[in-house]
Amino acid sequence: MKQQDTAPRYAEATASMYPVISAVFVALLVISNVGATKLFVTGPLILDGGAFLFPLVYITGDVLSEVYGFKAARRTILVGFAMAILSALTFYAIQLSPAAPGWENQAAFEAILGFVPRIVLASVSGFLVGQLLNSYVLVKIKQRTSESSLWFRLIGSTVVGEFADTLAFCTIAFYGILTGKDFLNYIVVGYVYKCLLEVVLLPVTYRVIAYIKKNEPTYQAALESI
Repeated sequence: MKQQDTAPRYAEATASMYPVISAVFVALLVISNVGATKLFVTGPLILDGGAFLFPLVYITGDVLSEVYGFKAARRTILVGFAMAILSALTFYAIQLSPAAPGWENQAAFEAILGFVPRIVLASVSGFLVGQLLNSYVLVKIKQRTSESSLWFRLIGSTVVGEFADTLAFCTIAFYGILTGKDFLNYIVVGYVYKCLLEVVLLPVTYRVIAYIKKNEPTYQAALESI
């Protein structure tokens, strides 16, 4: 009797939806990096502006890893990494460019979008380590679970990836600026918030993944080969 093949299936990275999902991933990342320059308080909690959209970067990364596999997801992560650096260098070049006569917002521009090496290093370091771990863990779990237990893959990978990302970003960007309980609050609250948002949005992530799997011909062909 032939043993059933339970190896995980993936769509080809040349499939029609892959470029669109990759573009959304990179756009969310760049927008979140700009937003992360502001810290804000809500009740007793300290968050940065990246909290609005950055969790969606992980959700989009989950979609890429689940449907297209680690190599395809890694390619998009590296493109996002390059675009994050490019955006920081572009803002820096704009900052150094002489202001036009009558334009009085140079100080404001520098305060918000100015090149801050520490923030840039924190952002790209946390992103690269966190996203690669997130994708790697998800794919490794899928090797054991195949098409079942999607919730476990999504949450398990987020718990690992977000921890590495949050710890790296917060430590590099704000250690010494925030101290003691404020620094610990910033790390813990940011990490818990991002993980909880993944859980809250799990039904949406499920539907998006199901839709893409259903409408990617190469994924369906891979499933039929089982």
